[in-house]
Amino acid sequence: MSTPGMSQELATKYKGRLIDAKNLPALPDAVHEISRLMESGNISTDRVATVIERDQTLAVKVLKMVNSPIYGFPGRISTVKNALVLLGINVIRGLIISSSVFDLSNKKLLALWKHSLACSLAAVEIAKVAELAQPEEYSIMGLLHDTGKVVCSTQIPEAREEIDKLVKDEDLMFIEAETRILGFGHNKINAWLCEHWNLPLVLKESMSHHHSPLDAKFHPEAAAVVHMADFMARLFECGSGGDDNVSPLDPKALRLLGLNHDKIEIVLEKLIELYSNSANLSVS
Repeated sequence: MSTPGMSQELATKYKGRLIDAKNLPALPDAVHEISRLMESGNISTDRVATVIERDQTLAVKVLKMVNSPIYGFPGRISTVKNALVLLGINVIRGLIISSSVFDLSNKKLLALWKHSLACSLAAVEIAKVAELAQPEEYSIMGLLHDTGKVVCSTQIPEAREEIDKLVKDEDLMFIEAETRILGFGHNKINAWLCEHWNLPLVLKESMSHHHSPLDAKFHPEAAAVVHMADFMARLFECGSGGDDNVSPLDPKALRLLGLNHDKIEIVLEKLIELYSNSANLSVS
């Protein structure tokens, strides 16, 4: 396996394979078309629904995910248009991305998916208690925060094996092992993915700074929400982020969100309720 003194050439090789556009997973045409419509300002739920419905497989995936308990409408949304009205275009776009990236037949990714669902649930509750606008938008930030780990697993599986071994042998945080093996962590991979996929800046910053939210230049509150949500998902041991450790919680992030002891208690009580219902962390 690679050691802490691994050659710079190997780290550069891994970086090159990850950032090469040919190596990154391609998103469905629907994501690019929705992004184009949003940038042009010529957008409506009818137009976006039409784009998604052109791809029957994609439409089924969106409806399946929207009707899961995590979004609060189990078994109630029968059309893509209704899903858009209830959840918003950005949330639906994030659902398409996540359904395209995660391979739930992979047991390792299944555990990560459950962790991501738990983070998604926590992010919404934290945003609500912090009184942030449109708290449901934060669900996708939580859901996608570890996408870089998925891409690492699929694009450079031999490196992922080395990372897993280092985590186990030395009881490291996953991002520490990534940095030792790759020279960078999944947060950096997230930034490259967001640039490649032309995702909104708020999504990029929440995904690439969830371990260091105060480093986000434009949307530190969003990064702080995901930072705390990741902590909560690990604290409750929902799924797996790749290691058995609870990530450190930055007190400055709590102050940024205006979360005192009483508000944190509210979040904890709500998450105990949500996480005790296994349907909320189901992949079906």
